[in-house]
Amino acid sequence: MIKMRPSKLSLVSVILFVLLFVLLFSQCVLSQLRVGFYKDTCRVVEFIVKEEVVKAIIKDRGLAAALMRMHFHDCFVRGCDASILLNSTPSSTAEKDSFANNPSLRGYEVIDNAKARLEVVCKGVVSCADIIAFAARDSIEMAGGLGYDVPAGRRDGRTSLASEIIGNLPPPTFNVDQLTQMFANKGFTQEEMVTLSGGHTLGRSHCSSFSDRLYNFSGTLKQDASLDPTYAAKLKQQCPQGSTDPNVVVPMTSTPSIADAGYYIDILANRGLFTSDHTLLTSPATANQVAENAKNPIQWKVKFATAMVKMGQLDVLTGSEGEIRANCRVINS
Repeated sequence: MIKMRPSKLSLVSVILFVLLFVLLFSQCVLSQLRVGFYKDTCRVVEFIVKEEVVKAIIKDRGLAAALMRMHFHDCFVRGCDASILLNSTPSSTAEKDSFANNPSLRGYEVIDNAKARLEVVCKGVVSCADIIAFAARDSIEMAGGLGYDVPAGRRDGRTSLASEIIGNLPPPTFNVDQLTQMFANKGFTQEEMVTLSGGHTLGRSHCSSFSDRLYNFSGTLKQDASLDPTYAAKLKQQCPQGSTDPNVVVPMTSTPSIADAGYYIDILANRGLFTSDHTLLTSPATANQVAENAKNPIQWKVKFATAMVKMGQLDVLTGSEGEIRANCRVINS
């Protein structure tokens, strides 16, 4: 038998391939988020963030919903990079000033306060993106949801564009197929979409987000027939036709300050506020998940916490990517 000896070229190729694999693997491991990321560089980070969140929510219980929503809106556009916090510039409108976030999104001052304190004790160490993630977790816990460990190590992005809202944040008019596809684009299953939709158990909404269901559903000039009539009548009292008062808001659920399964119970009673809420009943699979979550609130809380951890890792910047902003509202000069 003739033995074939590998050529020097092939051996070099193998060695280079192995070295490249090791390098890429080590970079991947080093760049991953991890619980306890600040253990050696800023041990007090989560205590400081939580103090600011608790202080704010005691004064205004609605901020629990606001801070949770801020995390969602940050992560679904450009990933969890705190782009939601950047101010607009003369040449560019930022995410926070888009139709989806202004005037409805709030709580920026809570992040500012936490960042200011952290810059005193751990200057240039903690990212604004991680502060948002910690604050969202603390807000959910303050509202009665389950706490969870937050993997950290995100870095802050340097770009924020209002134009990128479209196609990345689901509007309140989406149907179940559109919701499923948008969440799938972000790596979520349909069940995880239903689970995260439960975030609507907290907070309030401006009338403009659902008034079409009251007065001109699908261009019919009529009320959405799927709405519970008593609930619809109450909404009409709160949101008169043609009203454009930005100060008028209505509760998303009957318990807008508590992270419970009331959202799913309301949907089953045809009291889902948005089209994107009620649509979860139009698919057998999602309707079953709604019923299951309504029946097992503890199970939903566990699933919600798990889904929030997953969401918090969307397209993150790590390692040497991005920056650690000194001021969460502007990029470093």
